[in-house]
Amino acid sequence: MMTLIRDYIADLQSEFKGYGRKTLRKDLLAGLTTGAVALPVALAFGISSGSDASAGLIAAIIAAFVVGTLSGASFQISGPTGAMAAILIPLATKYGLEAVFASAALAGILLIVAGLSKTGKIINLIPTAVITGFTSGIAMLVVLGQADNLLGVHSEGENALQRVIFLFQNSPPVNPYALIYSVAVAVFIFLFPRKWNAIVPGSLLAIIIATMVQSIIKLPVATVGTIPQTLIHETRLDISFFTSLSNWQMILLPGTSIAVLCLIESLLCGVIGGRMKGETLNADRELVAQGIGNVILPFFGGVPVTAAIARTSVAIKSGCRTRATGLIQGAFLLASMFVLSPFMSQIPFSALAGLLMVIAWRMNDWSSIRYIFQRRFHGAIVQFFITLAATVIFDLTIAIAAGCIVATILFVVKMLDLDVTVSEYDPSRMDGDFDLPLRTEVVYITGSLFFGSVGKLEAKLKESGAQLLILSMRGVPSVDVSAVQALLTFCKARKKSDMHVAFSCLAPDVRKMLDRSGVTELLGEGAYFPTTKEAIVWYSGQTLTTEQKNESV
Repeated sequence: MMTLIRDYIADLQSEFKGYGRKTLRKDLLAGLTTGAVALPVALAFGISSGSDASAGLIAAIIAAFVVGTLSGASFQISGPTGAMAAILIPLATKYGLEAVFASAALAGILLIVAGLSKTGKIINLIPTAVITGFTSGIAMLVVLGQADNLLGVHSEGENALQRVIFLFQNSPPVNPYALIYSVAVAVFIFLFPRKWNAIVPGSLLAIIIATMVQSIIKLPVATVGTIPQTLIHETRLDISFFTSLSNWQMILLPGTSIAVLCLIESLLCGVIGGRMKGETLNADRELVAQGIGNVILPFFGGVPVTAAIARTSVAIKSGCRTRATGLIQGAFLLASMFVLSPFMSQIPFSALAGLLMVIAWRMNDWSSIRYIFQRRFHGAIVQFFITLAATVIFDLTIAIAAGCIVATILFVVKMLDLDVTVSEYDPSRMDGDFDLPLRTEVVYITGSLFFGSVGKLEAKLKESGAQLLILSMRGVPSVDVSAVQALLTFCKARKKSDMHVAFSCLAPDVRKMLDRSGVTELLGEGAYFPTTKEAIVWYSGQTLTTEQKNESV
């Protein structure tokens, strides 16, 4: 813990070294730009998380000051996200907001433990195709979760999928005005010139126009309503919630899901942002920062937060230099709460739904999706679809587990594809006259030798009747205990029958395993050769010239 604190202080000193007006100006511009983007998004995700707009705004403000200050990098921008909203809706529908807040607090504790346990590198163990499928699944859940606001209807169900099924089965009348708002906002954002985003974000302008229209003509659509001018929401976590064992049982799985999601999304954001800014994320510190933020937020009534890729990229592209960018963004959101709340209360839910449609579309990692499909990486495609389906049908923890299990199975199946070719020695193929007194075969092996693939090698070796068998293992990167035990057994049997075994082209790690297994003790150092040609020459009783040795490497 003390090491984490010392590293944090040292990084802060390095980050703000030489800080002056020029740097402040860049952070100020980046913070205001990011705040303009974050404002409508925070309102939208507050509502889509099962709470209300003010809960999203409170979360974004507190995250900016708490998580932003403690973050593992200078560029991370945290707040409510679509991925988080997708898993909070079922929880809020089934158990209520207090369960959401309690789950978030538990998730925060788990994140702190994960950070202190130095588990930040776990993100490297999740295959890219699984992350891509998971992100697309979350995007689909965001879309499904906004069906009510998009169409101006009311559905029933514990999760987004069930509510959409309800709509198809009951076909409630669509509110045309809500649909117009949603479509108009989405189309406006899509068509808004990117170069103009540097002046005013298209998403913010779309919501402003929709709100102004609603304020003037007051169409029959649901609006955000009153936004309290306070950082303490009337609905928030009560510490007494944790005194009941049944409540703990209720939040254990959701809390774990929120923690896993925050870990994945925050670290993934850090990797992407780090590449953009040329800075390395301190993953463990980031997890602790996210954990502290999510422990504090429920007591203010804010929804759970995580690092947001879209807002982080906006901050970096807008000139972010230090974490002051995030603090300025927070100050902008705080000022908006007190100054603009009467205006924001007129925002149509359907307009925010249109915004979320665009966000959901852009959440997909389209470059990775196109890559795996165009290149026809069948294993990656399977991982993508299974993770996507599990995310939509079940939840994110099951989805990530399912994707990783499938990836592991596909990897093992690929590793089973051991290539073993047995070739009888042909003197005419050698550069020189090397006559062997023994009938000789060379076994060329390609692939990892482990418990799943060694059976194929054993079968091939048993078929050989050669007096001298040279195992060329240039294509073998690794062997496991099962493989070296099988080789030892085979070598013992050959030695009893007065038949010879030699090894060539061994990788250093493979040679170490043969030494440890007893193969070297059984056969002696003379059984190993740098190349197959040198093995043949040695058994023929001749000597290679220096030029021939170089050619044989």
